[in-house]
Amino acid sequence: MRALRFALVALALASAGCRRDKPVDHLQRARDAIYEKRPDEALVEYRKAFDMLRHDSTPEALVLRARSLKGAADVYWLEQRKVKEAVGVYRELIQQCPESPEALEARIILAELLRVHYRDLRGAIDQLTAALQRNPPQGAELHYQVAKLYFELGDYQQCELETRRLVERFATSVFVDDTLFLQAQAIAMMEGRRQEASRAFADLRTRFPDSELSPHALFEMGKLRSDAGEHEKAIETWVETLKTHPDPVLVQDYIARARKRIANTTAEGVGEREVAFDRARPARSSLEAVGGRPEEAAHEHD
Repeated sequence: MRALRFALVALALASAGCRRDKPVDHLQRARDAIYEKRPDEALVEYRKAFDMLRHDSTPEALVLRARSLKGAADVYWLEQRKVKEAVGVYRELIQQCPESPEALEARIILAELLRVHYRDLRGAIDQLTAALQRNPPQGAELHYQVAKLYFELGDYQQCELETRRLVERFATSVFVDDTLFLQAQAIAMMEGRRQEASRAFADLRTRFPDSELSPHALFEMGKLRSDAGEHEKAIETWVETLKTHPDPVLVQDYIARARKRIANTTAEGVGEREVAFDRARPARSSLEAVGGRPEEAAHEHD
């Protein structure tokens, strides 16, 4: 009888040990550790789960392997803010489980980390382009991010190409007006295409008159006219912009500068000391209307 009890205890312990050795148990412990604010312990559990699955190529194992790597990478990034470690594990996830949903998420997160923390814009573009090949539900947004990255790189021709592709592919997306605005800005940055850029901004206003970008497009049209030396027309445009622009102080500043330029080039202004030493910089196109704070936009031209 005593021997039987010892046998039952041993069997129970063995069974418990088997349960502890399952990858799903380690994954659950990792999630519990995250909930209880113990990220280091969570990383240990994720690594244990991954090590148990390393040489298992069954479909179930591949699913769990992707979850363990994604969980570990998220802990490094979201809980510990360890960018280098997070980037390494996200890359490992993409390499180990390229077709998994977790790998798609990893590419999107990795693109942002590369852009913000390493200024690796082309690396970010590569990750987003690979993500787009999976036809994700947020495809329009990701494609818009690709176009913006090309603008930031100064590759305005490719930016224009990407925006045209986006509008064709995602014609009903909420990102179309943002895309048209970016497209017009890219065209404006290319030599000899000022009139085409102005038409692009006008097209945005025609297609999306209620868009929050519509007054910004009109403001940019005024800047293009000012750059062309058409200061009177620029002022007329900016006066119209004042009705709806969210930063009227900025618009008024441009109007004042344009009026000063007109005064400086008239006959009565010639020879005046204030005119001779006026060094106001001409307006230039930028991304100040997209995501930038009004004060940043104002200081850009100081």
